[in-house]
Amino acid sequence: MPATIDFARIQSVLLAAADAAAARTLPLFRTPLAIDNKLESGFDPVTEADKGAESAIRAVIAAAFPDHAIIGEEWGRTGEGRYSWIIDPVDGTRAFISGAPVWGTLIAFAIDGVAVAGLMSQPFIGESFLAIPGRSLYRRGDIALANRSSGQTELAAARVFTTTPNLFQGEHWSKWQAIETATRLQRFGMDCYGYALLAAGHADLVIEPYLNTYDIAALVPIIREAGGAIACWDGSEPTGGGDVVAAATPQLLDKALALINAV
Repeated sequence: MPATIDFARIQSVLLAAADAAAARTLPLFRTPLAIDNKLESGFDPVTEADKGAESAIRAVIAAAFPDHAIIGEEWGRTGEGRYSWIIDPVDGTRAFISGAPVWGTLIAFAIDGVAVAGLMSQPFIGESFLAIPGRSLYRRGDIALANRSSGQTELAAARVFTTTPNLFQGEHWSKWQAIETATRLQRFGMDCYGYALLAAGHADLVIEPYLNTYDIAALVPIIREAGGAIACWDGSEPTGGGDVVAAATPQLLDKALALINAV
């Protein structure tokens, strides 16, 4: 880790950016809201909340670190270099427009393409999950508790989340079926909140294909610093996105990867 990085300042910027985003998202949550579709074939919603929150986050980061790159879902990439911030202003826009408080604001700080600090903020219920090197924290009001993954090492006892099995198209379907059959309990519709619950010890596996970098980057350090493990299905670094599985322990991750790649 570069000695020049002040992670107390990184944490401060993460929290300030999340507050700036909440000022844009909360007034619009559970209100009549215009919805645009980013796909000609299919449905990929975007709202004023997504766009406004990302603009607010970018302003906070740019003021603190004008020489860092910023990568966002709505406004693309600005800047280059070793240090980058990766933003999903509203991860779970479908949940947002449905009034379900499992969406979150995701902000990551990455060095050389690997996320080393991150935050998931769910402002409606007042929760955030924050990681910098050496710690992963759950925060709600005056409460600040260390995140600890469950320690689960066995697939047969695992609780697994995915946003929807419909994500697993074509050759991916058999991989989901194998995980579903091998695990004890499956829950759906959690978006980024499922990964945060894994870090806090309330789930054991999260598996999803076709993720973009802004879908997953912030969650990588939150899980790793809580004792969990996360990788793409081929075992590679997941910060850049792809087909991803997160697990409560490295042992459980290895077993999940072996099963995924055996079918």
